[in-house]
Amino acid sequence: MRMATVHKRPAAATSPKLCAAMIALAIWAAAAPAEEPTALPGTNTLDWQGDLSERMMHGLHRFVERKIDASVGERPKLWRRDFTSIAAYEKSIEPNRQRLRRITGVVDPRIPVRMERFGDDDNPALVARTERFCVYQVRWPVLVGVYGEGLLLQPNDKPLACVVALPDADQTPEQIVGLSPGVPADAQFGRRLVEAGLQVVVPMLVDRSDQWSGSPDVAWTNQTHREWIYRQAYHMGRHVIGYEVQKVLAAVDWFKARAGKDVKIGVMGHGEGGLLALYAAACDTRIDACLTSGYFQPRQRVWTEPLYRNVWSLLTEFGDAELATLIAPRGLIVEHSEVPTVADPPPVRQGRRGGAAAGQITTPQYTAVAEEFARIGSLLHPGFQVRHLVTGPNNRPAGPGSEPALKLFLNMLGSQVPPAPPGDVVRDERRKSDPAERQRRQVKELEDHVQRLLRTADRTRDQFFFSKVAPDADEQHRRWTTARRVKTFPAEPFIERTRPYRRYFREEVLGKFDDPLLPPGPRSRKVYDRPQWTGYEYVLDVYPDVFAWGVLLLPKDLKPGEKRPVVVCQHGRGGVPKDVIEGNNTAYNDFAARLADRGFIVVAPHNPYRGEDRYRDLSRKANAVKASLFSFILSQHEQLLNWLQTLPSVDPQRIAFYGLSYGGETAVRAPTVLERYCLSICSGDFNDWARKVAATDSRYSFMFTVEWEMPYFDMGSTFNYAEMAYLMVPRPFMVERGHSDNVAPDEWVAYEYAKVRRMYDELDLGDRTEIEFFPGGHSINGQRTFQFLERHLRWPTPPAGKTNESETKP
Repeated sequence: MRMATVHKRPAAATSPKLCAAMIALAIWAAAAPAEEPTALPGTNTLDWQGDLSERMMHGLHRFVERKIDASVGERPKLWRRDFTSIAAYEKSIEPNRQRLRRITGVVDPRIPVRMERFGDDDNPALVARTERFCVYQVRWPVLVGVYGEGLLLQPNDKPLACVVALPDADQTPEQIVGLSPGVPADAQFGRRLVEAGLQVVVPMLVDRSDQWSGSPDVAWTNQTHREWIYRQAYHMGRHVIGYEVQKVLAAVDWFKARAGKDVKIGVMGHGEGGLLALYAAACDTRIDACLTSGYFQPRQRVWTEPLYRNVWSLLTEFGDAELATLIAPRGLIVEHSEVPTVADPPPVRQGRRGGAAAGQITTPQYTAVAEEFARIGSLLHPGFQVRHLVTGPNNRPAGPGSEPALKLFLNMLGSQVPPAPPGDVVRDERRKSDPAERQRRQVKELEDHVQRLLRTADRTRDQFFFSKVAPDADEQHRRWTTARRVKTFPAEPFIERTRPYRRYFREEVLGKFDDPLLPPGPRSRKVYDRPQWTGYEYVLDVYPDVFAWGVLLLPKDLKPGEKRPVVVCQHGRGGVPKDVIEGNNTAYNDFAARLADRGFIVVAPHNPYRGEDRYRDLSRKANAVKASLFSFILSQHEQLLNWLQTLPSVDPQRIAFYGLSYGGETAVRAPTVLERYCLSICSGDFNDWARKVAATDSRYSFMFTVEWEMPYFDMGSTFNYAEMAYLMVPRPFMVERGHSDNVAPDEWVAYEYAKVRRMYDELDLGDRTEIEFFPGGHSINGQRTFQFLERHLRWPTPPAGKTNESETKP
């Protein structure tokens, strides 16, 4: 049998493109000969049935879910808590705090803060006045072009302490102050805190509506505002969580500057505000007490929550209990409270594009909250932190801002006066208050900040990478010259300096599993018998439940003892190995079979970007444990290379890579870190990747599509496609580009490739790189790329002892 029968997927989860691919796969299986398959010599017989792409995906999910479950027990390896004194403890956990700040994007220096009371005739700065307090509409600068905005509640007497009170994302500051309906009086915790004599700042949060998610020049989407900011910010090393934590900390800056270093400061929040309260207190030791309501719980299923809660590598080091230990020895109150239910993204309204990620928020069970709260005690010494878990009668949810929780919170801030019942009705004196316009400002300010980061990303990446690995070339770039020829530089120092960046790229950007690879245990069966070559479907073990799968094409004219070059031909999104071999698919044009006809050994592996959101969910799960979709792919390719090197007809120094679309994306990731790939060709993918992922002003951007898994944390500030190509030096590298390919415009491709060409030329390696533009679309052209392969792979077998591809020039 050539290939296993395909199991039909539910219609709701199957795209037309995927359905067509599955039908073709079934036809392939039906046309297979009935005789017993023949295995490749040296392998066991492959007898698996069914759709192996689905089998692979199920196994990958099982593997990463075990990683998530195991993360709790692995976290202590990253902590060195010293309880000998408070100062020693703070010093011992500071590295953990800094890592939390980095992965949540709390990295930009804040600008000097001032609390601006602003207004006009219709909307005066003084919003309301009671016998106990005044309410002002305020804004305060945070980052360049970014302001916090909300309400300042000023008690009429000298404040006993200062608090940042954070509503849920779908609540306004006015609601928790009692200026507008929607929150019961006893849950208006902003108002109750000021009535207890505290000075309170209530920020406006980015909400979960989609009104401003998109561009009038491109398209509007159904992404929530939080997802819209998350998707662009994440790729640039920032986060909607981090931006809003910065707004909280800027308010803390103001409290400290105005009231002095001895003022007690607290932070309290509910729902999304509860998340921010926990993170802000974990990030900044100036916060004396934290009350988090309706958020605290085990986070092993964070991947089921909205996408904007996805934090790179979170679970490797932090659950909510670990965040609590960053607050220790300062006080913590966890309130088990009902939260607004969030069920997936907004529906796709007329005139908007779909593509937002699914995610839900529900009220956790008390047992889950209590379990995570109890874990804090297992991480801290007894008595080291004052903390309380507050719940309602019979362990039912309480609050938000229940009487017991507020009393404990006030006590932590130095007030022994119990919270008073809510006072008289607070009347909003503004005539034309517009919360929607305020929301628009909040969204657009953050979008503008990310887009400024994107526009200056070339310089940021140069500072991170290029100026370090090529200081001489960097200096030459800065000088004006009219010389006909400029100096070239030796490649060896450049190559040596790139090694730690290759490691950083794999471990910190793509993510790497530390598990040892299993013995490959190859299994195979013959699936093709063509005049010039034979094809074998193979499976290799990688990790428990994880395997590599593909098809190997062996020329029939191989002579005993002869070693041939190999070309690994990689399909794109939604594909399977056979797509690059047969069917005359207009994207692939049977390029694997054509290369086998030319006498190359060819491998067509399966990469698991198939099944639409099934593989995106896999990447999302992996993110929580510092991994991504490419963490799996790289391990599979590593095992493939291990196996290929054992085949008697394979020259291990001449294994090349050639991929289209998502396979082209693989072509600038797999060979970048797997140096045994001696050459790479990227087709239908190479471009200005940071703009492709994060730009909000281009129709080519993933910001307007369903590919929500494309952002990789901080990749835009560290590695674009030019930097990835630099990591392949001195190996040959080529780009294949159709003028009409809608992946990106020619200008993006040419701009990014020009940097690659310049680097190869300056290292006197210009003959090892080229680009082909051709009049076509998103497809394999197979003209100059085939010539490139012939030129660089058809050199004599190197002498004995030469084991590194960089030691033998083609």
